[in-house]
Amino acid sequence: MKLNYKIIFHFLGLLLLFNGGFMLLSALVSFIYKDGVTLGLVVSGGLTMMVGFLIMLLTKSHSKEMNKREGYIVVAFGWVVMALSGTIPYLLTGSITSFSSAFFETMSGYTTTGATILNDIEAMPKGVLFWRSLTHWIGGMGIIVLAVAILPLLGIGGMQLFAAEAPGPSADKLHPRITDTAKRLWLIYFGYTVAETILLKVAGMTFFDAINHSLCTLSTGGFSTKNASVAYWNGQPIIQYIIIVFMFLAGTNFVLSYFAFKGKVQKVFKDEEFKLYFKFIAAFTIIAALIIYFKTDPSLSSIEHPMVWGKAESAFRHSLFQVISVITTTGFITADYTLWTPFLMVFFFGLLFLGGSAGSTSGGIKVVRHLLLIKNGFLEFKRALHPNAVVPVRYNGKAVSGEIVFNILAFFILYMLSFIVGALVFSMMDIDFMSSIGLSASSLGNVGPALGNFGPVNNYASLPTLGKWWASFLMLIGRLELFTVLILLTPFFWRNR
Repeated sequence: MKLNYKIIFHFLGLLLLFNGGFMLLSALVSFIYKDGVTLGLVVSGGLTMMVGFLIMLLTKSHSKEMNKREGYIVVAFGWVVMALSGTIPYLLTGSITSFSSAFFETMSGYTTTGATILNDIEAMPKGVLFWRSLTHWIGGMGIIVLAVAILPLLGIGGMQLFAAEAPGPSADKLHPRITDTAKRLWLIYFGYTVAETILLKVAGMTFFDAINHSLCTLSTGGFSTKNASVAYWNGQPIIQYIIIVFMFLAGTNFVLSYFAFKGKVQKVFKDEEFKLYFKFIAAFTIIAALIIYFKTDPSLSSIEHPMVWGKAESAFRHSLFQVISVITTTGFITADYTLWTPFLMVFFFGLLFLGGSAGSTSGGIKVVRHLLLIKNGFLEFKRALHPNAVVPVRYNGKAVSGEIVFNILAFFILYMLSFIVGALVFSMMDIDFMSSIGLSASSLGNVGPALGNFGPVNNYASLPTLGKWWASFLMLIGRLELFTVLILLTPFFWRNR
């Protein structure tokens, strides 16, 4: 079957229209704050929308049918097109002059990685900072889901796009119609963003800082308007606790949030992935807090000294913040955890591979995959003793098909291979061992802070040009969960059949 190129380009044109619209929103912010880059942002938005409109006009006679292959192409190339067009505001405003650096910053934004090449974030125009945060927010729930939610009038089958885009091994549906599902998810996403903005403003942030940090929290992104990230507010613990709560919600399956709002709270607490997610955070926080309390000199690890609310509270807060930030792949920092003893440095490196819940905006492997791998591992012992017994893996009381288990095993192996290859490529650029493995794990997991020269208090400005492109590729395959992108690199995908 030949590919329907017209519908592919039609959808890419639609995404450019969306992107241009968000650029104009950034121009409005620039105009309000009179930061001097309004014209550059207006031209960026106008140019992007014009190209998108022309592409849609030229492909308006497309067939309405979209198969799975075309869905994969639209998702993968959609992210690339959005990232390429997303560099225009940086380049036209002169905020970032190098195309490679602008592409890295944009890809880091859309994939919600949060790694930055900016040396002085606070010197950037407010309109550009807002655009930077918007790239997180758009990419958080997914560009494709956004398009499917708002423009069902296209008349195409959105399920192929949603399946390729939605994070996790399966996409839980709230409603039989995919467009209604996407609308509900976006409504929750938008509602959480507004709620956090209000709370952060009341807690003492400026409105501009509050809305930017809300956009980046709910998307589990990590871009901040401050050079010190959330450590800037180390003297205001309430602000950090608010961000902690919303990072936790963003790393939870949004379907569970929907059930909770509908009054079906028991579904939340019965969900096995949610229970393990909560237990992981609780256990890891206690371990880190005890080590910080008894073994760490606060003055060496960016924790406020003297303590604001007491040593125990500070150790707990910084541990909880950093554990949730890394597990949910948000990447905000309140302290340099690489200075919290060698054990905790290795400990947090391990957390780079965990990830939040499936159906959340977080990256990484996802808790549900770890859960099913652990369950299957224990069942292998039973199968060894009783080879003729049928012992299925169960999740939330239901048997999981062998196909899903094999898919998760394949994903895990492919993920680890991608991490190893990623680190090897970085090491070929004369990047030291610690920095190479940190870069690979952080980029693939869409976390942001890495290790070594690219740790929590450093940025990615010193990364070589080739390294920026390689990191961008790892961010993309990590955000789209490997298969969606890597399948395009196989010869059989492109054969007409």
